Amino acid sequence: RLVLADANMLNKLSPFFAILFSVFLLGEKPTVVQIGGVLTAFLGSMFIIKPSMGGYASFPALIGALGGLGAGIAYTFVRSLGKKGENSFVIIFFFSAFSCLVCLPFMVINPAAMSLKSFVFLVCAGISACIGQFGITRAYIYAPAKEISVYDYTQVIFAAVFGYFVFGQIPDALSVLGYCLICGAGIAMFFYNKNRP
Repeated sequence: RLVLADANMLNKLSPFFAILFSVFLLGEKPTVVQIGGVLTAFLGSMFIIKPSMGGYASFPALIGALGGLGAGIAYTFVRSLGKKGENSFVIIFFFSAFSCLVCLPFMVINPAAMSLKSFVFLVCAGISACIGQFGITRAYIYAPAKEISVYDYTQVIFAAVFGYFVFGQIPDALSVLGYCLICGAGIAMFFYNKNRP
């Protein structure tokens, strides 16, 4: 329901949510610069969500932002479990099992037949997601969100390229401004954190 790059960019709010939730769940204290980065990222998300003066915002965009919120919470818990020495394979197993169980009722209520092409795409998406999940889980176990988030932004470039070539999607100017604010905040925070003792 969204331009692929918009949906992906809203999910890239997850490192900023992880910073916020790490305050409450892990007792980590953000700096003024990190707080500024979080506020800049949220401003950028408003250019993608595009709320109107009447308070209306695109429902799919709000769902995308909630996806970023959920991912930020999940990564904060992954970091907490990693600090306690939990095996990353156990984390991934329970993460995947929970996701499957939550989706199962929707698949039973509204079944749909798939073409062979759709089935192949779904299997390829599952394999790609599995590889990505292993990578991101291992990364969040070994390093705080503030150190790895910058690498996650390369996904936005891939999403924009795939969105253009596969779906013929071109993001509007406000969305591109939002991308720049969110990516800029993420990159600035990466360099800030890298130079801190």
